[in-house]
Amino acid sequence: MSEPSLTTPLLIVISAPSGGGKTTLCDQLLAKHENITRAVTCTTRKPRAGEVDGVHYHFLSREDFEDRIATGQFLEHALVYDNRYGVLESEVVKMMTTGKHVLLNIDVQGAATVRKEVASRAALKDRFVSVFLTPASIDALQKRLLKRGSESEATLQRRLDEARVELEQWSAFDYLIISTTVAEDLRRMEVILEAELMRQERAEAPLF
Repeated sequence: MSEPSLTTPLLIVISAPSGGGKTTLCDQLLAKHENITRAVTCTTRKPRAGEVDGVHYHFLSREDFEDRIATGQFLEHALVYDNRYGVLESEVVKMMTTGKHVLLNIDVQGAATVRKEVASRAALKDRFVSVFLTPASIDALQKRLLKRGSESEATLQRRLDEARVELEQWSAFDYLIISTTVAEDLRRMEVILEAELMRQERAEAPLF
């Protein structure tokens, strides 16, 4: 498939239950399409060996992070193991001004927050596309998680319980992809992007 057009850079959110395949799909999109990029996430945790500020993360002090929350600068943020993580609106807009589509790989709760935030932000509300990726059933998801071989029985059950709750939110997304193979998931995602870029409100007017 050809490169998706750059006429209107999009903010693309892909969500899935744990084990649903969203990280693999995002990695495939980024590897194949140079005009799709990730937004660099902010975090309050300390840099690990080899990590570069502004490349791997924007490393912020807790005070700076809290100030940015208070002033409404984040599209989405969360507390994970005593450290904060978040995506700045300014980071997404900056990437878009380079002509690239911006990809966010986030959970269902994070997607709901982004959806709410972009609705009131003029630079993003008409460029937002959300996709929910999931295996066809809980049984199929359980088989994927078991194949990993890294889940204890208690952890597996917790993930499945969380997945049942997340699956109830599928209709809040613009698109649903029932995951089959890596190649087919990628093909379907590319079709979605092509369709979104041909929407009347995003298309360039034909010449007469």
